[in-house]
Amino acid sequence: MDLGLRGKVALVAAASKGLGRAVAEELAAEGAKLAICSRNAEAIEAVAHEIATKTGAEVLARAADVSRAGDIGAFVDATLSIYGRVDILLTNSGGPPAGRFESMDPGEWQKATELVLYGPIELARRVLPGMEQRRWGRILNVSSIAVKQPIENLMLSNSLRAAVVGWARTLANEVGGFGVTVNNLMPGYTRTERVEELSRVIAEREGISPEKAVTRWEREIPLGRLAEPREFAALAAFLASERASYITGQTIAVDGGWIKSLL
Repeated sequence: MDLGLRGKVALVAAASKGLGRAVAEELAAEGAKLAICSRNAEAIEAVAHEIATKTGAEVLARAADVSRAGDIGAFVDATLSIYGRVDILLTNSGGPPAGRFESMDPGEWQKATELVLYGPIELARRVLPGMEQRRWGRILNVSSIAVKQPIENLMLSNSLRAAVVGWARTLANEVGGFGVTVNNLMPGYTRTERVEELSRVIAEREGISPEKAVTRWEREIPLGRLAEPREFAALAAFLASERASYITGQTIAVDGGWIKSLL
C-alpha cells in the first residue's frame, strides 16, 4: 500500500528509543523526511545516522526537552529552516513517575503537566499555522491505554494523558476544515524501556521479579504477549498518510485487546 508519505516532513518528538524511534523509522521507510529530537544529543544523533543509513531518508536531529517551551521553539525553528514546513507532527515524551496520589507533591504535578500536556500543546501551536495555510496536516499524540482504563499506581499519567485526549478532540473540531487531522494513539504494554521500568517498580513494591510482573500483564492481554514497537508504528504511519484523510478526533488502542470496554 502506498501511503503517500514520500517527501512529507515529519517532526517526531522523543525519538531516540521506544515508540518514538519506531515511528520515526516507519515514516522514513515510507519516504518521509524526518526531524527528530530527544534530551540526549549523542543518542539522537546516533539514531539519525542509523535511520538515514538504513532508509536513505533525510534526517535532522536536535537535542530538545519537550517539557521546555524554549527547546520546542528552537527545534521547530531548526526544522522549518531546513525543510520549510512540517506536514506530520508526532507528540511524544517519556512517562511521568509512577506513584499514588498521596505521594505526589505540587512540584511533581507541575513537572508532569509541563511534560505530558504542555509539550504537545506547544508543539502543535508551533506547527499548526503552516498546516492550516497549506490545508494539509497530521497531528498524532502518543497517549496510553490509561486514558480508557486507568492503571493502578499511575496517578500522574492517568490524569494528564486524559487531559491531552480532551484537548486533542477539541482541536480536531477546530482544524478539520483546514484539512488537518488530529488523532491519539494508545499503546498498550509494549516492549519498551518505559514498560521495563514499570515492571521493576511493581516488582520492588510487591516483592516479585520483573519477569513475573510482565507475565501477569501478558495473562491480561487476549493476544497473550506484549506488543513490539513496530506494531504501534504501523498504525501511526497509516494515520499520518493520505489514506487516513477521513479519520480525525479518534483515540485508537494498540493493546492486543487489553482494554475491556465496548467504546
